[in-house]
Amino acid sequence: MATAASSGGPSDHQYVSVKLESPRLAALDLAPHLFGSHPAAGSWDPSKALPMERAAAAIWELSCVLPSRHETLDFKLLLKPKADSSECIVEEGPNRPLGCGSNQVEMTDAVFKLAEKDSLECKVWVETEMLSPFDLAASWKAHQENLQPSRVRGTYDVVMNTETEARDENDFASGLELDLEKYVVPTTPNMGSGVVYAANLTENPRSLLDTGISPNNLIKGDAPLNHYANTKKDVDGRHTPSQEEQKAVFVDRGVGSPRFARPTNETVSTSNIKQDSETKLGMPAAEGAVAAAAVADQMYGPKEDRKLVIVLVGLPARGKTFTAAKLTRYLRWLGHETKHFNVGKYRRLKHGTNQTADFFRGDNKEGVEARNEVAALAMEDMLSWMEEGGQVGICDATNSTRSRRNMLMKMAEGKCKIIFVETICNDQDVLERNIRLKVQQSPDYAEQTDFEAGVRDFKERLAYYEKVYEPVDEGSYIKMIDMVSGNGGQLQINNISGYLPGRIVFFLVNCHLTPRPILLTRHGESLDNVRGRIGGDSSLSEVGEVYSRKLASFVEKRLKSERTASIWTSTLQRTILTAQPIIGFPKIQWRALDEINAGVCDGMTYDEVKKNKPEEYESRRKDKLRYRYPRGESYLDVIQRLEPVIIELERQRAPVVVIAHQAVLRSLYAYFADKPLEEVPKIEIPLHTIIEIKMGVTGVEEKRYKLMDAVNPTAEV
Repeated sequence: MATAASSGGPSDHQYVSVKLESPRLAALDLAPHLFGSHPAAGSWDPSKALPMERAAAAIWELSCVLPSRHETLDFKLLLKPKADSSECIVEEGPNRPLGCGSNQVEMTDAVFKLAEKDSLECKVWVETEMLSPFDLAASWKAHQENLQPSRVRGTYDVVMNTETEARDENDFASGLELDLEKYVVPTTPNMGSGVVYAANLTENPRSLLDTGISPNNLIKGDAPLNHYANTKKDVDGRHTPSQEEQKAVFVDRGVGSPRFARPTNETVSTSNIKQDSETKLGMPAAEGAVAAAAVADQMYGPKEDRKLVIVLVGLPARGKTFTAAKLTRYLRWLGHETKHFNVGKYRRLKHGTNQTADFFRGDNKEGVEARNEVAALAMEDMLSWMEEGGQVGICDATNSTRSRRNMLMKMAEGKCKIIFVETICNDQDVLERNIRLKVQQSPDYAEQTDFEAGVRDFKERLAYYEKVYEPVDEGSYIKMIDMVSGNGGQLQINNISGYLPGRIVFFLVNCHLTPRPILLTRHGESLDNVRGRIGGDSSLSEVGEVYSRKLASFVEKRLKSERTASIWTSTLQRTILTAQPIIGFPKIQWRALDEINAGVCDGMTYDEVKKNKPEEYESRRKDKLRYRYPRGESYLDVIQRLEPVIIELERQRAPVVVIAHQAVLRSLYAYFADKPLEEVPKIEIPLHTIIEIKMGVTGVEEKRYKLMDAVNPTAEV
């Protein structure tokens, strides 16, 4: 027996594969089955035994996924006649035990007594492997690409129904005006329909804040820094905030101080969670209050590796800022304190926005020194922020020469780990689109009235960069080669190890720029919504059934030309029933989309919780994000289990309709909107409203459709 030991994490699951090989069995009128102590395996009832599927001429297989902390299970193999399954032949010998928490492959024999003097010997392989949620999502990806239902039994992530029904032309879902725009309602302030230049949303240069210039004014092409050095007012006479005032604004926006307190040692306790230096408020002693990245803290390894700098490398218009923005949003959502430092923003603040292509020539000594200076300023700000508690800094610039990269590595030496992420694009159509988009949006061309002249200037700048460009071949790096076009591409990695770098690689390999909508909506009103009860698995009310039909009508009209779209629901019946009237699209059930587990409070009203469990009620009120229901979940737990869903949403190139629950949709929406974790439990996700998220090269945009009003108040989760 060959064994590779591996302990599973708290969210890992155990994959089990049982294979049976017998050339003789193929000629017999017998079918192999498996039964055992677990209810899913029939609880030792032969009539409920699980059939093994034929994988080859003489090989049968059965696979399943079990929780990593399951009790030891026993099972045996049996043979059933194909014509009469009432009689069966159980293998000889003791029960086969199935442990947990390790990876192993075991090969044994199975003997079946066919008659008094006739026995059948078979080879049996039992393989067990610990799977993370990433592995489960990747496994589902393979099934989805083949458009076949999963053969893995008990997989908690997804159940697929790929059948696409057809509706008669006269049998439409009912009830919506043909003009869907009539149902549009205002969006939340954090995401709108306008296009925003991504670099303007990055970290403000605090090393330059004492100059008295507001970085936001540079969007309009203000003069360079030295024009403002001796004044505390802008040219139009308006007051410019002081450094202290700007810091206060940053805190308000979740920039100036850690938005998510993290434990400082391996013991997870509310007393170990770092206090926000601005508020000095005590953390509530909620039962089960934890930090989302506590497990990560224990897995980082050496102390200097706990601080990570991602240095973008690449020629202009290769999607560096887009990649940096997506990485920043993803890591923040997971609870890692992350900031995005755009060197171009520093350059515009220091030297103005009216630099021509000559400023970027490789033989322009003053220009090279000026660009290296602002790169060093951004790096200094990043390292200072890390000393204050920051974890991941993203340096967004061309960083196109080895000398520039060596400068950054020298500055980071002994303070943090550096990983270079190089973006390479050889698709001329994509480059032309990116160049024109850059000129249209960049503050560098805000005062350029001749668009085509701006395009020519940018292409000249690009040519200067190409002359001196040196691809990355030093240190730890990730190369993304032609990955944005949606036609394959490569991801090359070198000297990448560790927990967080591994997650970053997994995320980047699934990212692309293909525009597509993602529709988020809660299930129709349920009977428990009407009663004000938490959780449960109730069916829809009459109002909820009306919404399900209206939603079907909306989806069929909105996605009429998108035949590759899919419908995702949880495994709870109120989402499945809401999706039922929708036809023409495959439907996929994710257990990861199930509502937050309310534990012992499931099925109660909040008045009952307040009356019968006042301590729990008060703990939850004080810290809704970290509060974990007894025997249930917290919002942070929900975010962690939703990570495979986010990865798969990023990977999808076709529209997806997600029908889920309030806490789950709050968490998903927070990812797309880049909302601070502390705000997740407060996000408004009303019933009977569709939130359309548009993902593409210009970033993330939002549109909301309200199909009908909710008649009854709903229980808050």
